[in-house]
Amino acid sequence: MRRDKRLAAEFLGTFWLVLGGCGSAVLAAKFGGDGNPLGIGFHGVALAFGLTVLTGAYAFGHVSGAHFNPAVSLGLWAGGRFAGKDLVPYIIAQVLGGLLAGFLLLQIAQGQPDFAIDGSQAGAFASNGYGALSPGGYSMAAAFLCEVVMTAMFLVVIMGATHGRAPAGFAPIAIGLALTLIHLISIPVTNTSVNPARSTAVAVFAGSGALGQLWLFWLAPFLGALVGGLLYRWLGNEPR
Repeated sequence: MRRDKRLAAEFLGTFWLVLGGCGSAVLAAKFGGDGNPLGIGFHGVALAFGLTVLTGAYAFGHVSGAHFNPAVSLGLWAGGRFAGKDLVPYIIAQVLGGLLAGFLLLQIAQGQPDFAIDGSQAGAFASNGYGALSPGGYSMAAAFLCEVVMTAMFLVVIMGATHGRAPAGFAPIAIGLALTLIHLISIPVTNTSVNPARSTAVAVFAGSGALGQLWLFWLAPFLGALVGGLLYRWLGNEPR
């Protein structure tokens, strides 16, 4: 498949992930106020992120491999599944796709007269954070550890589900459910990143607080991806 088409698929897939996942958090999580049965809440946001990956993988997986995440691309490279020459172009396409989704989400959200972004609040505009910007007030160390472990396990699931000996055609389901589970665990800690492009896409609009903490949501997922990719390379007897 031509590189331009693969990059376009990564751009569109990451756009879909941010628009669907972060869009559910910004527009639907607390629709009508706390306690309103029409708001999708914590569980709905977790499911929305999983559904974006599941549907995106079926739509674009045959074109680009459906990474939609710089950490996933890095982890697959570490695991021997992805060419190093494509790593930077994929990351650029993913970040740009996420930024477009963040921008469009902001335009939609501003159509509500009372909409405002309070950058001092945890999870502002679906941003990630630690300390005062953590939904549960978790420390930087706890947030870093959580993001490393969750990303590492995400890579293990991705590589296992897409292994040549795994049941064919079911990988997007396993990967989407894994991302849902990751969100159910870690939304209280960091508002769940495991994806630097997703974090960047909303941090640039959420204010200086989110931007100041963005480094963690690049470094921790990248470290976790390397751990997960190398672990599965050993566990699954991947080629070296």
